[in-house]
Amino acid sequence: MSESAGDPRAWLDEVERIDLAVYRAIAATPTPLLDGAMRRLSEAANYSRLSIAGGPRGRRAAALGLSCVATTATFVNVVVKPVGRRRRPDRVGAEVPEARQVKLPGSRSFPSGHTAAAVAFAIGVGRVLPAAAVPLHSLAALVGYSRVHTGVHYPGDVVAGALLGAMIAEATAGKLTGLASGSHGDT
Repeated sequence: MSESAGDPRAWLDEVERIDLAVYRAIAATPTPLLDGAMRRLSEAANYSRLSIAGGPRGRRAAALGLSCVATTATFVNVVVKPVGRRRRPDRVGAEVPEARQVKLPGSRSFPSGHTAAAVAFAIGVGRVLPAAAVPLHSLAALVGYSRVHTGVHYPGDVVAGALLGAMIAEATAGKLTGLASGSHGDT
């Protein structure tokens, strides 16, 4: 076993190399039929514009989903991104085709806020409308992939965003559904 095997920096360097290699592989793979769809989906996810509605239960589900999004987006953008300080990928250097590209956000890359919000919405809605959970989680996965496909995030940013979105949404949804049912967490 090498001396660096126990060094956390060595592990992080390896993860960084893998992350960059996957990003470059996606950028280098020609996908002209997918490019426009991923660009449109990525743009549609701006400001959490993807939502559902329909009847009192649908509105309640959307309200819980959007509450999870608000909490998640605030935490990710105000607390995590400034600490993460990871720069956006070099789309030019990776030769991401222009047909795929969306406007490059001015914020830091780590973690993916779009992915965090999409996962948070899926979890919140799924608490009220369980049948909507699988399609919404599938949509969240596509949103995450679209952020890599369009060149604005590394795969690791998307994975971290999904994990953060899930954790924050579970805490938020649990607290809000507990308050709605009269349980305030007191034991």
